[in-house]
Amino acid sequence: MITAIVLIKTSVDRIPEIAEAIAALEGVSEVYSVTGSYNLVAMVRVRRHDDLAEVIPGRLNKVPGVLDTQTQIAFRTYSQHDLEAAFALGLDE
Repeated sequence: MITAIVLIKTSVDRIPEIAEAIAALEGVSEVYSVTGSYNLVAMVRVRRHDDLAEVIPGRLNKVPGVLDTQTQIAFRTYSQHDLEAAFALGLDE
């Protein structure tokens, strides 16, 4: 699974509506409203790199009110939740 973190600048008067439209896109797993120079952060998870082009410039960037995006592609994922699940493997309760 390939994960991309997309930083999104939007029209500030429509942040909730834009966030909901982005969250409804196939390949987008979460959208966060954040502080700072960007208004939203979207987590995009796809199976192939080529799929990123379909999701981000193909659909996400075309949502009305999206003004600018910056995409970061994750090399690895580190998650406390994943670590806890791994340590629990094989334990009988």
